[in-house]
Amino acid sequence: MRPPPTRTSRLAEKQSASRAELNALLDATPLATIALVRDGLPAAFPTGFARIEDSLVIHGSTGSPWMRAVADGAAVAVSVTTLDGVVVARSAFESSFRYRSAVVFGTFDVVGAEQKAAYLEALTDTFIPGRVAELRPSSRKELAATMALRLAIGDDNWSLKVSGGWPDDPEEDVAAGAWAGAVPLSTRYGEPRRAPDCPADVPTPRSVLAPDGRIGRSQALGNAGRAISRGCVGRSVERRVTWANGVPPAGFEPAAFCSGGRRSIP
Repeated sequence: MRPPPTRTSRLAEKQSASRAELNALLDATPLATIALVRDGLPAAFPTGFARIEDSLVIHGSTGSPWMRAVADGAAVAVSVTTLDGVVVARSAFESSFRYRSAVVFGTFDVVGAEQKAAYLEALTDTFIPGRVAELRPSSRKELAATMALRLAIGDDNWSLKVSGGWPDDPEEDVAAGAWAGAVPLSTRYGEPRRAPDCPADVPTPRSVLAPDGRIGRSQALGNAGRAISRGCVGRSVERRVTWANGVPPAGFEPAAFCSGGRRSIP
């Protein structure tokens, strides 16, 4: 496969080579779009994802045709974008968006059975930090019906473009006195809504009550990545939580992330 096209040809000044900025974008949203050619036709599929260390990780049904194609080694382009604001210029022509957008190229590898549960739990805690600790373990049937895939994020298989500026109006429009600026945009957690079949006396779990800000990478996911890198798999990862101010409670032992069994963390 020839090298991917990572150089920005238009508005090249907005291209960033910062790995830190790339990671910040990948950690800021749980949604990606995966593009590939399947059966001779272009296709694109939105899916949830998480960055776990230097890999972009997704999951899906073993019965999904596009997931099977990706698992079999189809070349992909994974697009991740956040819309951070509207740039309100003094003319429609100069108005635009503040955004961060990246494309990661390559092929996914299948996560082996020995690490699958850990990766799936890391994904769950990406979407609702701390939720895994409150759930029953996944059944063998559920694990068998699900595949986890990871795409390595290397040094030269991605492209990042960042637009965070102000209106670039011509002098005559500035002199005319019209207002110009930017309106911030963000994706945030909202008020939890109880399911119709969930009795009112069932308490709302801490993981559901905790999110009160912008969606993004949690301390829990960072712990998950470290647990996976150390070979801690299965239910060890279920004890990831997000603590107030990011500080673990007194008496917490990091080794607990690699121990078996189930226990609660204060």
